[in-house]
Amino acid sequence: MLTSSTTIFWLLFFSGGFALAGVLYARRDRGGLEDYIVARGSQSTSATILTLLASGLGAWILFAPAQAATWGGLAAVIGYALGAMSPRLLMIPLGRRMRELIPQGHTLTEFVIVRYGRSMYGLTLLIMLFYMFIALTAEITAIAKLVALLAPVPLWVTAGIVMGATLLYTSYGGIRASIFTDKVQMLVIMPLLAWLVWLGWQAVGGIQPALVGLQVSAPQLLSLSDPTGIKAGLTFFVAILLTGLFHQGNWQRVYAAHDTRAMHRGFLLGGILVAPVIFIMGLFGLAFVGLGHRGDSSVALFAVIMPHIPIWFAVSLIPLGLALVMSTADTVISAVSSLIAVDARRLLPQASTRSLMALSRWLIFMLAIPVLIAAAQGYSVLYLFLLADLLCCAAAFPVFFGLFNARHDGLSAVVSTVCGLIAGLTLFPAPGARLEYLLESFLLAALVPLVISLMGIWLRRAGSHFDFARLGVAIQSLDD
Repeated sequence: MLTSSTTIFWLLFFSGGFALAGVLYARRDRGGLEDYIVARGSQSTSATILTLLASGLGAWILFAPAQAATWGGLAAVIGYALGAMSPRLLMIPLGRRMRELIPQGHTLTEFVIVRYGRSMYGLTLLIMLFYMFIALTAEITAIAKLVALLAPVPLWVTAGIVMGATLLYTSYGGIRASIFTDKVQMLVIMPLLAWLVWLGWQAVGGIQPALVGLQVSAPQLLSLSDPTGIKAGLTFFVAILLTGLFHQGNWQRVYAAHDTRAMHRGFLLGGILVAPVIFIMGLFGLAFVGLGHRGDSSVALFAVIMPHIPIWFAVSLIPLGLALVMSTADTVISAVSSLIAVDARRLLPQASTRSLMALSRWLIFMLAIPVLIAAAQGYSVLYLFLLADLLCCAAAFPVFFGLFNARHDGLSAVVSTVCGLIAGLTLFPAPGARLEYLLESFLLAALVPLVISLMGIWLRRAGSHFDFARLGVAIQSLDD
C-alpha cells in the first residue's frame, strides 16, 4: 500500500517527534536520581490515569484481542478485557500498603530483599526482568510486523528506529519523560483508535453481516456459555491479573502519584478505561470469522479493514502504532532502569547519584541489544509470555502475602514459590503443543503456594514475627 522509502520517512518523522518532546521536557525539568527513577509525589490523578492508560495499551491491542476472539469468542474477549483491567485494581490495596510501609520506596525488589532475604529477592528479580524483557520484545516485534503490513520495510529497520527513539528520551529523562510522553501519545492514540473503530464499522457494513455469518458458521463464538470461550476467558483473566503485579512500571507509578488518593483514583480509572478498548478491539476477530475471512487470525483486524481504508489512514496507522508501542516500551525501559539504579546503590553504596544514573543508562542500552535481535527475527514470543505468566502466578501470593502477615518468612516464600512453579509445570504445554490445560497450569501455580504458605504459618504458630517498621528504616531516598 505504501512504498518503503515513504514509510521509513514517516517512521523517522513521528518517532523523532515523540523523542524530541520527551527530551525537551526532560531538559527543562531535571532532578536527581530520585526524580529519574520514581518522580515521587509529582503526578496528579489525571496524569496517573493517562500514563496508566498509555502504558497499558500497547500495540498488542491491534493483534491479540481479535485473535483471541477468533477461537474463544465473546467469552474470551470479555475475560481478556477484565484481565487487562484487573491488575490495576488489585494494585490499589497493594500500592496503598506499600506506600504506608515504605514511604521512600522505589521498586518491588527492595521490599522483597528486606522482607524475605536474598534468595527470594533473586527469584523475584529474575521473574520481573524476564517478564519485562518478553513484554518489550513483543511490543517491538508488533510494530515491526504492523509496518510490514503497510510496506515492505525490513523488520530490523522498524525495530531499530522505534527502539532507538524510545531509548533516546527515556534514558535521558527517566520516568518523568516517560509519563510526559504518555500524555502526548494519548492525544494521538485516542482519536486514531476512534477513527479505526469507525472505519472498521463502515468496512464490515455494521453489525448485521458479521452477526449473520457467525450464526451460520460459528454460533459458539457468540455464546457466553461455550466451554471453550469460558475457559479461554478465565485463562486470560488469571494470567494477566497476577502478571501485572510484577511490572515495575506499575510500582513506579504507585510512588509517582501525588498522594494515596491520587494513586487510588488513577489506578481505578486507569484500569476501568482499558477494558472497553480491549473489548471493542476483540470484536474485530468476530467480524473476521463472520465475514468469512481465512488465514492468519493474528492480523484479523487488518484483514477486515485494510481493503476499505484510504491511503491517508494507512499513513496514520504509523503514528498510532508508534504511540501504542513507545508508550509501553518507555515504561519498560524506565522500569528496568529503576531496578538497575536501586540494586547498583546496594552493591556500590559509595557511588554518587551521577554515577548511578550513568550506569543505569549504559546498561539499559546494552540490554536493548538482545531485544532488537529478537524483534528483527519476527518470532512469536507467545510461549515465552505464557512461561512468564506461570512464573508470576507462582510468586504472587508468596511475595504479597508478606505485606500483610508478619509470620510469613523468606524460607516459606521461596519454598512455596518453587513448589507452585513445579506444580504448574506439570500441566504446562510443551512448545508447539495444544494449550489444553493452560488454565489448570496457572491455577496450580497460583494456589499451591497459597496452601503451602498458610500451612507453614499454621505449623510455626510460635515462630518469630517480622517487624514492619524495618522496611521504612531500611529503604530511604537514593539522593540522601
